[in-house]
Amino acid sequence: MELTKQNIMNISCIRSKPYGRLKHRLCVVALLSAIAMCLTVGCKIPQQGMLPPKATPYYTYTRSSGTDSSQTLADIPFQQFYSDTLLLKLIDTAIRVNPDLHIIEQRIEAARINTSMAYKNLLPSVNGVVSAGLDRYGFYTMNGVGNYDLNKSNNITPDMKVPNPVPDLFVGFRAQWEIDAWGKLRLMRKSAQQRYLASLEGRNLLITQLVAEIANLYYELQALYYELEVIKKNIELQSNELTIVVAQKEAGRATQMAVHQFEAQIFNTKALEFLLRQHIVLVENQLNFLLGRHPQPINLGINLMSQSLPSQLKFGVPANLLSRRPDMRMAEFMLQAAMADVEAARKMFYPSITLNPYVGFNAFTPAQLLNVTSLAAGALGAATAPVFQQGRIKGQYQIANTAQIEALYQYQKTLLQCVNEVVAEIKGIEFLQEAFALKEKELQQLRRALATSRDLYVAGYANYLEIITAQRGVLDAELSLVTLKKDLFQAHIRLYKSLGGGWR
Repeated sequence: MELTKQNIMNISCIRSKPYGRLKHRLCVVALLSAIAMCLTVGCKIPQQGMLPPKATPYYTYTRSSGTDSSQTLADIPFQQFYSDTLLLKLIDTAIRVNPDLHIIEQRIEAARINTSMAYKNLLPSVNGVVSAGLDRYGFYTMNGVGNYDLNKSNNITPDMKVPNPVPDLFVGFRAQWEIDAWGKLRLMRKSAQQRYLASLEGRNLLITQLVAEIANLYYELQALYYELEVIKKNIELQSNELTIVVAQKEAGRATQMAVHQFEAQIFNTKALEFLLRQHIVLVENQLNFLLGRHPQPINLGINLMSQSLPSQLKFGVPANLLSRRPDMRMAEFMLQAAMADVEAARKMFYPSITLNPYVGFNAFTPAQLLNVTSLAAGALGAATAPVFQQGRIKGQYQIANTAQIEALYQYQKTLLQCVNEVVAEIKGIEFLQEAFALKEKELQQLRRALATSRDLYVAGYANYLEIITAQRGVLDAELSLVTLKKDLFQAHIRLYKSLGGGWR
């Protein structure tokens, strides 16, 4: 800033007139300029992005007698849905120390900070400035002639004469404020807020998946241990049968082939025992990994076959999935964020209106820098519109629009997946319950057949192959019954998860 006579008069005018009037005039000028630019480039601004027609699926589960539109399993906290206290302890440990949850919490914090930054973009930025410059003007320039002529004036004191080169010292504040006339910055803030909410739902989704996975592994481990007890019991029974056959062989009532058959049956059952033990180790390691700890035995609660399933299931209607399932809410928030991004990209075609005020001490002499007479203030209002950047801005807008359409399809896909999962689990539970009841009856009959075959064999009315076949049938039926009970528990867990339960 050159301290010419004209500049001194300008500073005097700024001091003598209210600063608010100057700011008002600058705003009016900037707004008029923005309107003119809008008329110039408005024909190039694209229309609002259009989404494809929504094909939102709607499916009711009227085939199930348990349908209730007022309440579902998802309304029950997992502390009440799972009755096993040892399982609840494992879930609490996982929620507290699971590495994936710690990772997503950092992402949530980053999203929160991004939201705060988007909000602050609406506020003016103020910077403290200390600057120094030096300009040497040529004698045959406007500034050179003006300063030379000014130094000859009788209206200035000796300390006001302008040297050449001219120092330029400034200490004060400069601000920059983009006026959000079109709502672009507010749309960016909305997009950041929606993504932050989506990240919170992402954490809820992870908790839901973690709770379900731990419960699945827990009941699978219980089933494996129960199968191990069944196999040990069968090995003991088969050993007793082998002892009887050996005694009958020595008495001449059985052959060596019968002895070999019973021995082979015991070896097969013992091999199943070791395979089960190996499977148990794998499941325990998976559980320990989710719990964030090294391999160690897992304490189990009540015997699996002694535990009861929920007596009454309430499923609700598909519309309730929108408010209960974290993945549905997450997809909805991401869709809202994408829509805000499209509108913000569209607003980029409009002119940007900015104000750049400053206030501070400005002088070319260090001795006079902090003098009250060196106080200077000013403001600049500007409206800038893209002219040669239309192609780049249009490309950004098209990218945002395709992301919006992708978010919509993801929303529809998630909704379709939600409904299909619920319907599949409801019918699956019904079929598994029927199969379990029939398998119990089958096991009762096979146990009776085994007892009868033993009596007939001792009396000499049946051969050893009938006993072996009956024993194998009982063992297979017992193992199948345990598997069906485990499948029923896991089907309830999947239904609870698919309805949106497990994160509360």
